[in-house]
Amino acid sequence: MQLMPPITDPRGLDPAFFTGRDTMTITQDLLGKLLIYDSPAGQVGGYIVEAEAYLGAADPGAHAYQNRRVPSNEPLYGPPGTIYIYAIRGFYDFDVVTQAAEEPQGILIRALEPAIGLDLMRHNRPKQPDLNLTSGPGKLMRALNIHDTKLNGLDFHESPLKIISQASRTPTQVTTTARIGVRTGTNWSDHYRAFVTGNPFVSKIRKRDYNLNDYGWIS
Repeated sequence: MQLMPPITDPRGLDPAFFTGRDTMTITQDLLGKLLIYDSPAGQVGGYIVEAEAYLGAADPGAHAYQNRRVPSNEPLYGPPGTIYIYAIRGFYDFDVVTQAAEEPQGILIRALEPAIGLDLMRHNRPKQPDLNLTSGPGKLMRALNIHDTKLNGLDFHESPLKIISQASRTPTQVTTTARIGVRTGTNWSDHYRAFVTGNPFVSKIRKRDYNLNDYGWIS
């Protein structure tokens, strides 16, 4: 892991990062970006190493499939950079909205490589080996100590949870696969998951595929 001190002037991704690009392209470009949370106990965060694209009304795996719109998924219909947090199987997951308002596409942040506040994340998820701290969407939210939807609908410039433009890393290689746990009966689950090849914090990765030399980064 490449650890660093807290970011003192974090700048959330500008809307231009999302503009004019399809959600799968954005998914791959999020790999290596730094996600941080200014929690009451201190700043925690890590590099995004795994993410999944969900393509809105036409996507059977998406929360907005067939234009489903209820209070719980309303943030999906917001502008790019909007935060969408939701409960699933007793845990919370985090999506970032990617397209223009009323086009409910988003990206699930599935895994982080810890970079800031490692001791706090260990405290938030005690008795876990480091490689298990943030290797899944529910795990990373618990490591950040986010246990509710209070940040729903905020954007990266007004929220303590943000994906920032500083301190990015570059993957040596990106792998795309089917999404995890999405069974649609169609080809919609094919190749909408992207991860940093060999990074040991990716969920469901086999130990024999770990790259423990550089964790799959160029820089």
